[in-house]
Amino acid sequence: MRIKALLVDDEINILKNLQAVIPWEELRVDVAGTAKNGEAALALAREHSPELILCDIRMPVMDGIQFLEGLREMGSDAEVIMMTGYQDFSYVRSVIRYEVKDYILKPIDYDELGQTISRLADGIRERKAEQQNIQREWHQVFHLAYEKVLYDVLMEVGGCSAKPFLKQHELSGGDLNFAMLLADVADYSQKERNWDEKERKLWNFAVHNVLQEFLSSLQIPYTVLQVRSGEWCVLIERMPAETFDRGQCEDWSCQLREAVERYLKIQIRVALHPAPVSLEKLARVYKILQRSLSLNAGLDDAVIVPERTKAHSEHSQRLWDRIEEMVTGLKRCDRRKTEGALRELNESFRQLPDASYERVQPILHYLCLHLLREMRSMDVIQGEDETAFWKQLDRNPGIRETLAVINRLVDRSIDNVMKKKTSDVLMLSARDYIERNLSSELSIDAMADYLGISGSYFSLLFKQQFGETFVEYVTKQRMEMAKSMLAISDKSITAIGLMVGYAERRYFTRVFSKYTGFLPSEYREQTQGRTLAQGQIEPGRSSRGAAKENSDVES
Repeated sequence: MRIKALLVDDEINILKNLQAVIPWEELRVDVAGTAKNGEAALALAREHSPELILCDIRMPVMDGIQFLEGLREMGSDAEVIMMTGYQDFSYVRSVIRYEVKDYILKPIDYDELGQTISRLADGIRERKAEQQNIQREWHQVFHLAYEKVLYDVLMEVGGCSAKPFLKQHELSGGDLNFAMLLADVADYSQKERNWDEKERKLWNFAVHNVLQEFLSSLQIPYTVLQVRSGEWCVLIERMPAETFDRGQCEDWSCQLREAVERYLKIQIRVALHPAPVSLEKLARVYKILQRSLSLNAGLDDAVIVPERTKAHSEHSQRLWDRIEEMVTGLKRCDRRKTEGALRELNESFRQLPDASYERVQPILHYLCLHLLREMRSMDVIQGEDETAFWKQLDRNPGIRETLAVINRLVDRSIDNVMKKKTSDVLMLSARDYIERNLSSELSIDAMADYLGISGSYFSLLFKQQFGETFVEYVTKQRMEMAKSMLAISDKSITAIGLMVGYAERRYFTRVFSKYTGFLPSEYREQTQGRTLAQGQIEPGRSSRGAAKENSDVES
């Protein structure tokens, strides 16, 4: 980390000697400017904001003491070394209140001065690094809280916590608008059945990162919320309603689809709301976009933009409402609400003849997929049970048989949800958040704040639930994800380290080597060798990327 210095003395020879004799480059210090009096030095200080200043006391126009007074008044906390003659040493008392760090007597001992500058420069760097760490931690805490607010609003949980938080951070919930996109893995139900748990985590992580990378490249404020496995809500934030550009949003949606297909070789479908969305309408529009993706399952090559039409009958609208009530009841462990909505849903469908199955099939398909995904996200269904349900649905049963499957799903969900302890629900939330945020800074305090419990209680619950400490668990998840990304991606090792939460490549390499026994480049070469021996390139990895890897593995 380089720092900036300012040299102030009315003797031109001393200024020249300071520039020539002190090994500034070796000390990683840039001389931002020189001045012959305090007035000129103040102007330079305003322009360059130096962290280190060498200043004489006796100067014309404005002396060193007046300069120091002006420097502190303008808010500068620069470290100052005063240069003074022996006869001026009485001035030292008058500058103590300005926090002068050291004093150098003239004639100057340049070796001593160099050592003093080196010591102060190291201290400045340490403080700047500490300040940057604090800023990063606060940014992470703010991002964590803001993301949770948006998620809670989207899921209609958390009460009225959104507006006080936004007001605290000088954001107006009433003026806050979003461009809202919903991305979903194409043919998700089929892929979910074929993926094992490791593959599910990998593809969710990979798609999430591609979405974030693309949006970051646009340099726009955004949030990507993974709502469920295979589904992401993209909120492009703080867009005033009058500046909403639908055409631009459609372009972004197309580019998102292309980026995921280009890098991961899988397709996503995107639904875009055609107008800006206020904070209060996030939950309603989210459900509209979900329905649009479900009812337009055949449109895999376009961005779906649901328009305001009267296409749905009053009867269809009641069906949708019952479905949403049932899912909401499950999420809130409200047995009465869930069972009541299920009874009304059954009555609505039983009034339809079997011949109407083709007309209501999209709604039934949406309901089954919706329920299975919600059960998966709430961890109330096992993989083998989910597979069994899909096998029943694949036989295309009639309305009554399909309703019987739905009833069994809901009954199973209610029983499993009610069995869960509060601690189990908390740890499920913690696990899901860790999976979605491996690239971010994760800490016990931040996670405890997210869950609304103390850090010590969080650590205790986590160890009981997962059989290992929070740090051990996070490290394991990051290393396993890094292994998978090294195998399927042609990204550099530095980029993969960043994706799994390591800002420094050397530190990532050290942790990876300790975990696997291999350097990242060695692991990639070994995996690549096995893949080539099998005569194939693994999913999401282009042949070009596999061929070029050896040239940039440590870049």
